[in-house]
Amino acid sequence: MGTFITGQIAIEYEDHNPEGTKPPLALVHGHPFDRSMWTPQVQHVGRDGRRVIVSDLRGYGRSTVVPGKTPLRTFAQDIADLLDHLGVAEIVLGGLSMGGQIVMEFHRLFPDRLRGLVLADTAPQAETEEGRRTRNAMADRLLREGMGPHADEVLSKMVAPANIRRFPAVAEHVLGMMRGTPPEGAAAALRGRAERPDYVASLSRVRVPTLIVVGSDDEFTPIADARLMHRIIPGSTLAVVEGAGHMPNLERPAEFNETLQKFLDSIPQEQ
Repeated sequence: MGTFITGQIAIEYEDHNPEGTKPPLALVHGHPFDRSMWTPQVQHVGRDGRRVIVSDLRGYGRSTVVPGKTPLRTFAQDIADLLDHLGVAEIVLGGLSMGGQIVMEFHRLFPDRLRGLVLADTAPQAETEEGRRTRNAMADRLLREGMGPHADEVLSKMVAPANIRRFPAVAEHVLGMMRGTPPEGAAAALRGRAERPDYVASLSRVRVPTLIVVGSDDEFTPIADARLMHRIIPGSTLAVVEGAGHMPNLERPAEFNETLQKFLDSIPQEQ
């Protein structure tokens, strides 16, 4: 574990196998979670000595809570600055949900720093007008009520209901991350995400290997969104994780890890 200071912000991170020689992997968590959502992937991918970096986004986990509005561009810049701090020039970058949109923004800003992309349960379209109103209203609600009521309401959409019953420890982990997220940080991210750009055009310019993963039962970002990205991104690979909702990396970690490992192994060690 380590702490990276950028301006007035402290970013908490983990840097596993820093001496690894394979293209490093960095994973970006979604909303309203923290870096612990990637624990099964860190443990699996790290076994072969690959460098794996995970961090808490500003406003989440143990990183500095920032009120107001946090655009996706700010999150992407934080990742670039953390990589600079760690001396990492190029990365395979993956993210889930909002994390996937941060990955898209990173690609838009820093395409030359990427060796590969992993886009899990995410969508490239700009927010709709109705969506902007909904996200800003939710931000207001989180500041007013805290995270608990919202977390209880959306658990069955984050994790497929059958998996809540079958894997109670996974459900408790997801619920704990949501309840533990600072409302100010979550609200700031919601307001920034409401203003996100459309990434369809920039994704058509992706020139690195790309893996697109989606849970078969995802209600937030359904298979149609994954198929859209698959059509847009040249040479991309699409994997549907059966029996999973919005968080296949936790609901079906063995299947997700196998898909991820196969993809990582396909990326040449040298460009």
